[in-house]
Amino acid sequence: MNAREILAVSPVMPVIVLERAQDAVALARALVAGGIRLLEVTLRTPAGLESIRAIRAAVPEAVVGAGTVTTAQELQAAIEAGAQFGVSPGATPALLAAVRESGLPFLPGTMTPSDVMAAREAGFDTMKLFPAQQAGGVAMLKALAGPLPELRFCPTGGIDAQSAPAYLALPNVGCVGGSWLAPAALVAAGDWAAIESLARQARALRA
Repeated sequence: MNAREILAVSPVMPVIVLERAQDAVALARALVAGGIRLLEVTLRTPAGLESIRAIRAAVPEAVVGAGTVTTAQELQAAIEAGAQFGVSPGATPALLAAVRESGLPFLPGTMTPSDVMAAREAGFDTMKLFPAQQAGGVAMLKALAGPLPELRFCPTGGIDAQSAPAYLALPNVGCVGGSWLAPAALVAAGDWAAIESLARQARALRA
């Protein structure tokens, strides 16, 4: 799958921050059971890479990516862990060059029109808008669609179940990213039924 096809897998891409890799498989199974197959496991904690490996091995229905990729070294580690795509909070020329060389489907992080144009110039037509709310949210995406209608975005940052439908209604939004599907308290409590319920609600945001 290319990056644009990956965005079509689920209307919401959970931004997953795991403190314990042993929670990864149960969490992924709960999300998939609720109809959310697209998972972004961030590299913000030491458990990130091990969690990606575990999900790839045990939950084949999931499409698992590595989030918070900021360097070529992290990119390579994510690929070795089995990540099927990558996501970055921002983009540097060195990171984009490493991504192109790797061939991994990737959502480079952008916030401004200049960021977006730089990513397009580097060969990307699908990207992340981050932090979406601070970048101008729905209004910003509508503005970008004027001069750059061919691009698609996964806005992430400050989006919740209430605001997601307004983003998903935009023609240049493939999916939204959000942490509300895997809240730390529910993961710590092992309340997989509650997470499955959140996933079902998120799946219904787009027919």
